[in-house]
Amino acid sequence: MKKIRYTVITVCIAVFVPLLASACTDRRNGNPVLPPETSPLSQYFVGYGVINALHARLGAETSATGPAAGHERMGTVVKIHERRLVRTGTRIDSWLLVEADSKGWVPEELVDVYINESQARTAAESMR
Repeated sequence: MKKIRYTVITVCIAVFVPLLASACTDRRNGNPVLPPETSPLSQYFVGYGVINALHARLGAETSATGPAAGHERMGTVVKIHERRLVRTGTRIDSWLLVEADSKGWVPEELVDVYINESQARTAAESMR
């Protein structure tokens, strides 16, 4: 009886461990599967940020070539609603869904991210 139980456990380990390991990679190119940065179960917003570029174009989608949803200037405090990783070829870009005068997607490198609104407002004042 113990020998049968040992055999069943060994077979289960031999079958399921490779299956679990293979489930964690993208079979097409061997890259790991990346979860979204912002959980769908997270709070209403992620945090606050300050636009750090002279002029930031907010897109209606996570694409530099898609339709524009608005524009923000350097020093504008924005509420960050979501962070999303987008794969373009072999590159992975991080985009933020932000809201100030308008709401849209902007590359994360154009926003300095802060935990709370007061930190963002203090940083914005130093940019002016």
